Amino acid sequence: MPGGRLTQQERQQIALGLADGLAYAEIARRLDRPTSTVTREVMRNGGPTAYRADLAHRATERRAHRRGQAAPRGPQAPAPAHGRDAEAVREYEETLTTVFIQQGTPKMMARVMACLCVSDTGSLTASELVRRLHVSPASVSKAVAFLDGQGLVRRERDESRRERYVIDDDVWYQSMVASARGTLLVAETARQGVAVLGSGTPAAERLENIARFLDFISESIVRAADQAREVLHTAPAAPPEGDATSGSGRPPRTGRP
Repeated sequence: MPGGRLTQQERQQIALGLADGLAYAEIARRLDRPTSTVTREVMRNGGPTAYRADLAHRATERRAHRRGQAAPRGPQAPAPAHGRDAEAVREYEETLTTVFIQQGTPKMMARVMACLCVSDTGSLTASELVRRLHVSPASVSKAVAFLDGQGLVRRERDESRRERYVIDDDVWYQSMVASARGTLLVAETARQGVAVLGSGTPAAERLENIARFLDFISESIVRAADQAREVLHTAPAAPPEGDATSGSGRPPRTGRP
């Protein structure tokens, strides 16, 4: 399996594969690269519908240049925790950031979320975020205020009375519940339009169908979140020897098989 960075020719092959509707695994097989390499490359450079080989290549060169300027030199450089590959961790953080952005999170807020997610503690101070992301304190403050307002992070004080920003397991449950509440609000508003537009009219029927659909989705989200909440507080099962696909952390099935 070849190592090293993707070449411009390989990126062009990825773009051609996406245009032909090939799966990431098939593109990776043709390049003799891991599927994860192709997935990261595409997701951090616009996604499958917006990927451009030339833009991706230039963006990678810019990122490498910035890292070279920002990387600590000499004996002060910290050793990666748990024997991790520091470059692989950086690439994954960029991929996670891109996914958050594609889901509608503003860029700076997505960077803060990804940084918190990949930290072992799940919590960082403002100064730690500034150092890790190489941004201004004002940028971090604005991002945290947004994420706090969305219920995606919480604030707490450590033993030194410093404010820390935390993205713990329960944040994801609360986020799903908040999403369900927002969906339910749209349903209720759609149903209000039925009386305004006149029951039985085409517009009113459309709004009623929207309301019924969103009612069902909202209830399903809350029910699924409640059923799966324990997964957030349960350590993944260790996979049996020789089985690398077990221990996925999926919630146990309930109800019908």
